[in-house]
Amino acid sequence: MKYSHLFEKGKIGSLELKNRVVMPAMGTSLAGPNGEVTDHQIAYYEERAKGGTGLIIVEYTSIDYDYGKSTFNQLRIDEERFVPGIHRLATAVQKYGAKVFVQLQHSGRETTSMVLGDGRQIIAPSSVTCTAIGEEPREMTNAEVKQTINKFVMGAFRCKRAGADGVELHGAHGYLINQFLSPNTNLRTDEYGGSFKNRMRFVEEIVVGIKNMCGKDFPVSIRLSVDEFEEGGTTIELSKQIAQYLEKIGADAIHASCGNYNSMNKMIESMMFEQGWRVYLAQAVKEAVTIPVITVGVIREPEFADKILADGKADFIAMGRPHIADPEWAKKAQEGRDKEIRKCICCLHCTRGVTAHISCSINIRAGRELEFRELKKIEEKRKVAIVGGGPGGMEAARVLTLKGYDVTIFEKDTTLGGQLNLVTAPIAKEKMNWIIDYHTNEMERLNVDVLLNTEASIEKIKEIDPYAVFLATGAKPIIPDVEGNNLPLVCDYEDVLLERNDFTDKKVVVVGSGMVCYSVASQLSAKAADVTYQLRPVVRYPLQQD
Repeated sequence: MKYSHLFEKGKIGSLELKNRVVMPAMGTSLAGPNGEVTDHQIAYYEERAKGGTGLIIVEYTSIDYDYGKSTFNQLRIDEERFVPGIHRLATAVQKYGAKVFVQLQHSGRETTSMVLGDGRQIIAPSSVTCTAIGEEPREMTNAEVKQTINKFVMGAFRCKRAGADGVELHGAHGYLINQFLSPNTNLRTDEYGGSFKNRMRFVEEIVVGIKNMCGKDFPVSIRLSVDEFEEGGTTIELSKQIAQYLEKIGADAIHASCGNYNSMNKMIESMMFEQGWRVYLAQAVKEAVTIPVITVGVIREPEFADKILADGKADFIAMGRPHIADPEWAKKAQEGRDKEIRKCICCLHCTRGVTAHISCSINIRAGRELEFRELKKIEEKRKVAIVGGGPGGMEAARVLTLKGYDVTIFEKDTTLGGQLNLVTAPIAKEKMNWIIDYHTNEMERLNVDVLLNTEASIEKIKEIDPYAVFLATGAKPIIPDVEGNNLPLVCDYEDVLLERNDFTDKKVVVVGSGMVCYSVASQLSAKAADVTYQLRPVVRYPLQQD
């Protein structure tokens, strides 16, 4: 087998997993308005199980919908009526040989009173405000702490009765368990704060309670922010102590993550981060414990993932966004079909899932699996012409070919990829090449007729007598509608990236806040003497050319 470490069996506690590929918990906002499991949610997870993943950790699930929820329609397991839905979801996943954990979560101070509703003030171990949220939390009473511990335990018990194979406690990303563990957010003076052992007491009583209620063989993994990247927060050395303590009290695995809402860029990375940059955190924890350690963070390629395991830096590989981009990641890797993997490009489009259902810029089916269950073949083969060989044109060609159409792409340039070719050079954005390479390979694999160096014309299109013509000629830059936007000194990103103009030693203002604007500013900074990054199009007339 090509990736023998990645696809060997593994164990978490007494539970055997068919491989070392884990889909970590990620919010989808596919739950119903009252937090119930929906058919769309089941289809979403079933697709990933069918794709060969060994362990699927279902998205963060609320154990306290009154004070602990993070979003308006977050999945929940705080009442008995939610057990049947979790059972349906678990059964759909398990029929493909995958195992299912449910992640149990309480937001603590990392939510808002608007999300909680009914005038409720957010709560936390101590009255320490999260800068990113900006709301002062109320310190939990001792009785509330004990009640919340019981809610975690009962949530796990319901998950077991629903047929889940285990649970994961969300002790990372600044949520409630993390808040009790961190010296920065736990300033309590009762038995749940102060010393290291007292700060551990909250999670300890949860783990011990789950083991007593569900049995010692029911796996409990714990996700930790090994480094919060915040002054006064958890550090690698502290987290090694935490992990050792968790192992001693019965935890079955550690899922090594990082960050909190104040260091969000470390939690959900942009394409500026190198592949596998977080692995050192898992490695540090693995050196301190004997239970399995799961690593996560911008791991995209099977060869890279397999080497992490071969080098002994972790026991399991968790990949979140890669499973959104390609639910068949594991199956394709196991079958040696690496070039067919649609690798996540870290564009952050999926983060819209916090307020709208999960979606992906390179996989339109993500979150819409019920709508696009299968591609129906046409009865009579028909020819189709596509004008433009960028990502839109190639995706149209891929889908149409799978449906049975005979597709011809007209591309005036020498290569496929369109405007994506403009944004592969700046710092770390070479990940854009991944989607170009994927689509180019698909065109070859599916035998799409690609005509490079060929500008489409009516005569050329008529020659193939197409049933339909798709225009995929790309988008045009948006110029803010402000006075003076037609002056000669106003340029767009193509002028910079295609080097149409000479900006050497010029004073330049870049207006915008997206990744393209960042790329433009980065490229200009190497040539221009003075680059100003203006987030909003505040432009005063008349403009003075320098």
